[in-house]
Amino acid sequence: MIPCIETTQLSHSFPGGEAALESIDLRVPESSIFGLLGPNGAGKSTLLRLLLGLIRPRHGAVSIFGRAMRTQRIDILRQIGSLIESPSVYEHLTARENLALLRGIYRVPQGWIDDALHLVGLEATGAKKVAHFSLGMKQRLGIAVALLHRPRLLILDEPTNGLDPQGMIEMRELIKRLHRERGTTILISSHVLAEMEKLVTHVGVIARGRLRFQGTLDALYEQCGADVALALRTDDNARALRLLAGEVPNARCCADMILLPDASPERVAAINRQLVLSGIGVHALEPAGRRDLETIFMRLVA
Repeated sequence: MIPCIETTQLSHSFPGGEAALESIDLRVPESSIFGLLGPNGAGKSTLLRLLLGLIRPRHGAVSIFGRAMRTQRIDILRQIGSLIESPSVYEHLTARENLALLRGIYRVPQGWIDDALHLVGLEATGAKKVAHFSLGMKQRLGIAVALLHRPRLLILDEPTNGLDPQGMIEMRELIKRLHRERGTTILISSHVLAEMEKLVTHVGVIARGRLRFQGTLDALYEQCGADVALALRTDDNARALRLLAGEVPNARCCADMILLPDASPERVAAINRQLVLSGIGVHALEPAGRRDLETIFMRLVA
């Protein structure tokens, strides 16, 4: 099956030579919810802008729906909806008035306005101006704008930024409903791992401009978590790792912990005893949890 999105050796650098992306070979399956994960500054937003043709790559190619972005950009963009950063809407107008303006540009039926407002839960806002909307309502209106022409592909850049917990839940359910009811392919960039774990079918992990992993969540857990059994937290992880290097060669630091391979109960007790006798305080020595996306993510981007 042809991927919905495919990039080949996609690279980009900013004026002055700073590399933003290096040799990205991305494959986003049709009808998937694909989470593009990475820390701030990893290159996620730059990649999305390249996919939308907002900036030109220094090297490589972008193909969407099996067609080259370089030569068929306008036809491709007619089938894409996007929300990059803050929604671009007129705050002195209502939600319906904003969509009515765009309906003329897209040349879609009048009834599609009602469908878009209903889908995002804004059908009852009536005469309320967008200036008086909450941040969550504005984000939902931005998605309604992106969905008005019923695109095959929806691209969202950090859609939960600034939302409170209730707003994040509403956004997650909206995206799930859109995927379930319309089969839309959705590409979401985010650094909110807990939300992505509940939402996506596939993930790509990007760090320092390079794609470290792409595939299904299960494949990520299997590839990156199978050899980790224990998480060790001490008051001096750097010194603890040096002490364990000879005895446990596969031990490695990850965020605020040391990850250890599987070991017998006797070996775990010996590790704990060695650290304590060396004057290192052991705060925790516990199962790492193979299906811990945060742990896996930190290992990939380290």
